[in-house]
Amino acid sequence: MQPPNPNTVFPIRNIKTVTYVKPTLKNKNICVGDFTYFADVDFEKHVTHHYDFYGDKLIVGKFCQIGKGVEFIMNGANHQMNAVSTFPFYIFQGWNQPVPALERMPLKGDTEVGNDVWIGQNVTILPGVHIGNGAIVGANSVVASDVEHYAIVVGNPARLVKKRFDEALVRILLQLKWWDMPVDEINKLIPILTDTCLGKVKKHLKCLVEKLEAGVE
Repeated sequence: MQPPNPNTVFPIRNIKTVTYVKPTLKNKNICVGDFTYFADVDFEKHVTHHYDFYGDKLIVGKFCQIGKGVEFIMNGANHQMNAVSTFPFYIFQGWNQPVPALERMPLKGDTEVGNDVWIGQNVTILPGVHIGNGAIVGANSVVASDVEHYAIVVGNPARLVKKRFDEALVRILLQLKWWDMPVDEINKLIPILTDTCLGKVKKHLKCLVEKLEAGVE
C-alpha cells in the first residue's frame, strides 16, 4: 500500500469535493501543514480581506479538518474606529487618502490554527484569533477570541462548552506532538489515537513520551 502523500490535491479516491489544502496554495501569506483538509475546493477563496499591504498571515497546522463554508476573515476587514468616519477611502479609486500607516489601523495580527483542529461547517474565524491544538469549533460558530488547546467552543460569539480531556492527558498530547512524527510512526499509533478508552490511551501515551524523552526507540 502506498503511504499517504500530503501533496495529493484530492486524497479520497473518486471524490473531488475534499482537498488537501497545502498543495493548492499560491498565496505566500497562507501557510497550511501537511494532511490538513478542506471539505470543498479552492481554500484561498475562503480567506477574505487578505490584502498584501497589511502583511498578516494565516497559519494552519497539520491534520486539521476544515468544514465546507468555513471563512477566515483577515485584518483587511477591519475599519478605523479611531477617526470620525470608518469609511476606507484609501481602498477605492478617486479618493484623496493614502493607505494609513499600519500603526493607525486596528490590526489584530496573524490568525493561527494549531494541529488536529476540527472546524465545523460555516464557521467564521475573525482576524488575529489563535486556536489551540486539538480544539473543536462547532458548526456556524463565530470565533472572535482565542481558543485553548483541546477545548470545544460553539456559538456566536463562540464560547467554551468544555475541555475535551483532563489536564494530564492534554499535557501528554502537547508533549507528544504526534502530528510531527513520521508517517510510518503515526500509522503505528492510529489504534491508540482512535481508541475511546481514554484511561488506556493516557497510560500508553505517557509511556511513549517518557521513552521518547529518554531517547529509547
